[in-house]
Amino acid sequence: MARSLLFSLLFYVTTALFVVLGSPLLLGPRRWTMAALKLHARVELWLLEHIVGLSFEVRGRHKLPQGACLVAAKHQSAWETFALIPLFRDPTLLMKRELFWIPFHGWFSYKFGMIPVDRDKGPAALRRMLRAAKERIEAGREIIMFPEGTRRPPGAAPAYKTGIVLLYETLRVPCVPVALNSGAFWPRRSWLRKPGIVVVEVLDPLPPGLPKAEFLARLQEAIETATNRLLAEAEASSQTG
Repeated sequence: MARSLLFSLLFYVTTALFVVLGSPLLLGPRRWTMAALKLHARVELWLLEHIVGLSFEVRGRHKLPQGACLVAAKHQSAWETFALIPLFRDPTLLMKRELFWIPFHGWFSYKFGMIPVDRDKGPAALRRMLRAAKERIEAGREIIMFPEGTRRPPGAAPAYKTGIVLLYETLRVPCVPVALNSGAFWPRRSWLRKPGIVVVEVLDPLPPGLPKAEFLARLQEAIETATNRLLAEAEASSQTG
């Protein structure tokens, strides 16, 4: 627990330093702030490995398309909200609109080109979100979305939302499923961080144009099957470690 608390303290301290010291980047090109965002993620991953003993492995990286795509990732902990960023060329995430109101955090989110989502705000807000997503795709970026909308504990029944289907149907680009087992090492709503190896697995992209029901069924099957396998792998590793 002491190592977990030390990491958490350093996580918030280094994040604050990046935000404050990096503020001048808000006046420069977006690529500078994206480089800083990726550097921040690498620093936190380094701290995790050297303080907690938690490293990570990426499988199937070669399956990522060269151009714009929609990325549908499993969401089990806060780990993937920063650790997935360096895996992509020029990623953007869908974020709750309220997060854009936070000083510094919100300013950087706008600079990064993140996509605000107004939950329960009606058709006009939905159209704004889709318009912003189209702009990011036209710029050749990857859009990372968590199809369940919120963190789900390992082993919980899947709860995929229709938002991923709407984006897939609107954007007409490949959708890349991503499975992971971060929840086995970074439990939600807990300070505990466990040593081990988080595995991120990039799965076969789903081509654009599939019928909505087929797309959602294939997406959920791919992510959940791989995630369950990775969770079993993490459990086996902890028992033998």
